[in-house]
Amino acid sequence: MNNLIKRRALFAALFCSTLLPAALPATDLSASHRQRPKLDLWARTELYFGSDKHDGTVVTREEFMQFVDREITPRFPDGLTLLTGYGQFLDSSGVIEKERSMVLILLYPLTSFESSKKIQEIRDSYKHYFRQESVLRVDSVSNVSF
Repeated sequence: MNNLIKRRALFAALFCSTLLPAALPATDLSASHRQRPKLDLWARTELYFGSDKHDGTVVTREEFMQFVDREITPRFPDGLTLLTGYGQFLDSSGVIEKERSMVLILLYPLTSFESSKKIQEIRDSYKHYFRQESVLRVDSVSNVSF
């Protein structure tokens, strides 16, 4: 059923990006609009990494950047974006955890079938190295232009 939802979301994105603009009436657009770059559909994955460890310490910025250099960059050398934020979640024991978190944003071609495997390897490595319960993954489809 999850695959059905993904297929419907992809269909909706494709419909909105290709068929819907053709149905709109033509208007006289300024030169900047006529020269708009072509947008391509790409996959977008966000990974949310918590920083609190079970022993009461935290994943330091230096430790996280070493993890990025060792585990993420070799798998996605073309580029990535990292954000630092503050988050909270309900852990498996029913306690609300509040912590600094790091958000990784990856964009890659929809046809890159190896990317999902690489992303899972990153999640598994982080959970192992820093003794985390989980790494949240959010997938979507985005229109991109470089």
